[in-house]
Amino acid sequence: MSVRIIGTGSALPQKEVSNEDLARLVETSDEWIRERTGIGSRHISTGETVVSLAAGACKKALENAEKTAAQVELLLVATCTPEQGIPCAACQVQSILGAENAVAFDLNAACAGFLFALHTAWAYIEAGIYQNALIAGSEVLSKIIDWDDRGTCVLFGDGAGAVLLERGTRPGILGFVQHSDGTKGQVLQCDSRKLENPYISESQYAPYVQMDGREVFAFAVRQVPACIAEVLERTGLTPDDVDLYVLHQANRRIIEGISRRLSVDMQKFPMNLDRVGNMSSAAIPVLLDELHRAGRLREGMTLVLSGFGAGLTYGACVLRW
Repeated sequence: MSVRIIGTGSALPQKEVSNEDLARLVETSDEWIRERTGIGSRHISTGETVVSLAAGACKKALENAEKTAAQVELLLVATCTPEQGIPCAACQVQSILGAENAVAFDLNAACAGFLFALHTAWAYIEAGIYQNALIAGSEVLSKIIDWDDRGTCVLFGDGAGAVLLERGTRPGILGFVQHSDGTKGQVLQCDSRKLENPYISESQYAPYVQMDGREVFAFAVRQVPACIAEVLERTGLTPDDVDLYVLHQANRRIIEGISRRLSVDMQKFPMNLDRVGNMSSAAIPVLLDELHRAGRLREGMTLVLSGFGAGLTYGACVLRW
């Protein structure tokens, strides 16, 4: 038996914001952003929510798999930007979809969240607890960005991607690795609600993303290739055996650095960050859906998915399409 992805979907906010648009808000330029990140535009919410985007992506994944919401047994939403602490986003998506038979909950591993959710769902299915799982990575990062900070506001976009997993007989997910390094969590952080009650009121409060770009870059270029090498060794494969590397879309320079470390041609690293920016947990499933719908994923292809983000968290997965 195996666990396979049988459907994909994605949803993006209607409003597209170009680098030229951002140059009207902060001191930057299209050339400056593209040279440092590879990003040309991103989609920004003007009302779409983590829940509405996730629900839209999940509906498309179900349609793609020719399944109904009532058939879903497990529903996971990976997000670090939910509108509400309670109820969780997954339960709200469950209600919208009508997935009344599903168990639903959220996970937060920031930009690695989709991979961590994928691994969680895989474990449930492998254990025989559930037969299928609907997984979404959904973010509205624009609400936690300081739009006066050109170092971060140019990087991020909003959106959601989803996949449907199912137990089957054909090869699917071949192996996983996951890691966390909480000692370096301060290099990418964002405070939540201020601690305020009758006994204390916090004076230091930073409700926007704060990032040490150099540290994040160095971490990603060092740890992601090591993580990929680890999962390939576990599955008895080499970098050349992989048809496509579907990586977290944070920065073109990071992906180029990973390519060099693995000695793999950049042609095997598809990217969409030029059009959508860094969408955190949504990045990998949105790119996967685009590749699938464009006919670039053929049966039997070997893919590596790998993500990294705040925590610091990182992981990789090998699967047969």
